[in-house]
Amino acid sequence: MAMSKPRKKQGNPDFRHQVTCPAPTSQEIESRLVELLTPGTFANLKGVKDKERSLRSRILTLPVMAAIVLSLVYRQIQYLTDVLRCLEVEGLLWVEAMSVSRQALSQRLESLPAQLFIKLFEQVVERLAAKKNPTEISPMWVSVASSFGAVWIADASTLEAVKKHLGQLQEKTGAVLGGKMLMVVEAFSHRPVAAFFDADAKRNETKWWQELQMRLPVGGLLITDMGFYGFEWFDTLTEQGKYVLTRQKAKVRYQVVRVLSSSSHYKDEIIKMGLHHTDPCHHQMRQVSVLWGQTWYHYLTNVLDPQQLSPQQVCDLYRRRWQIEDAFLLTKRLLGLSYLWVGGTNGVQMQVYATWIFYTVLNDLCADVAVALQQPIERISVEMVFRSLYFFQRALLQNPQLQLISWLVEYQGSMGLVKAVRRRHRRNAATSLDIWASALT
Repeated sequence: MAMSKPRKKQGNPDFRHQVTCPAPTSQEIESRLVELLTPGTFANLKGVKDKERSLRSRILTLPVMAAIVLSLVYRQIQYLTDVLRCLEVEGLLWVEAMSVSRQALSQRLESLPAQLFIKLFEQVVERLAAKKNPTEISPMWVSVASSFGAVWIADASTLEAVKKHLGQLQEKTGAVLGGKMLMVVEAFSHRPVAAFFDADAKRNETKWWQELQMRLPVGGLLITDMGFYGFEWFDTLTEQGKYVLTRQKAKVRYQVVRVLSSSSHYKDEIIKMGLHHTDPCHHQMRQVSVLWGQTWYHYLTNVLDPQQLSPQQVCDLYRRRWQIEDAFLLTKRLLGLSYLWVGGTNGVQMQVYATWIFYTVLNDLCADVAVALQQPIERISVEMVFRSLYFFQRALLQNPQLQLISWLVEYQGSMGLVKAVRRRHRRNAATSLDIWASALT
């Protein structure tokens, strides 16, 4: 009987699998994490109880699990086995060295309530929100910030596929996505405000309406894309004294009530939408249209007073919505949220909130760097600040007296901390000035 030949794997074996070592510790990051997440913080968590009383749960408590999961994020550890090696050899954050099996950690990721990490994230956001920094807001946006109780940006993003090594997922065919997350950040400081998660990757953004309108303070302005478009949503916010800024849909029928101002390149109008009785929009809205190149762009808001928000501010403020896309890019590509460690929803949710906890701390560090460099925070590269931590740790071995912020200021050029203004950005800014200059003449 002829023997079958062994199956040959496709592709170049030299590029098939890349393994990276865990990043070194960072004293600055760990001191900030310890300050925000002390053992007292874990003890104060109420409302969510861990019902499991096994030996594993008594060893892998919430403080231990928080140290493990946060270390996976900030030290760029790709495998659970590697983080357990670090835990056994050197300890992690506030946890001393201890030995734990991979099976115990995997099972604990499925049993520890993910709501505990949600509460940890909310406490971190609350504590950092109390940190006042008057230089965070660019002078051009001071009037807008003072006109609203808050200026937030909200958007949703779908997670990547999870591993189907668990029994409940092996029965499913095709890729199983990790779920969908909604993030809210401050428009001018980029500080995260709230985060939501749903295991259903196909969840519609409009189902988060209630959570968003409850979080948004009275007098606050929320900037969203057209995924949150809805007449009921607009009416509810208007009745509650809250504001929204989004894009206008192309096929929406409306009637112009009055024209506030106009020129050859822009129009500022009060409109009435929901003309059909089955789908009414009870309150008037404001539509600002601007000609950019050969295309008209239409923005929609319930801020009817141009003195509170000028047509130029409407357009420029919506362009800042891209800041949250940068936040998704950084958390997925830089902090590894595009790679999910486990296949269960509970573990995925823990990873999501742990990643946003670390991103919040990293953003706070970037705010301090912006103040030291006297630059607006949008000019600071979050990625390069994060990558420069490795070089600072190497320099710290030679000179233990070094301070991170002053060292970053000294080496900001070689570290590339300040973003360069690209030619197309300068061209777009000049075009925007020409549009509004011609409108005023």
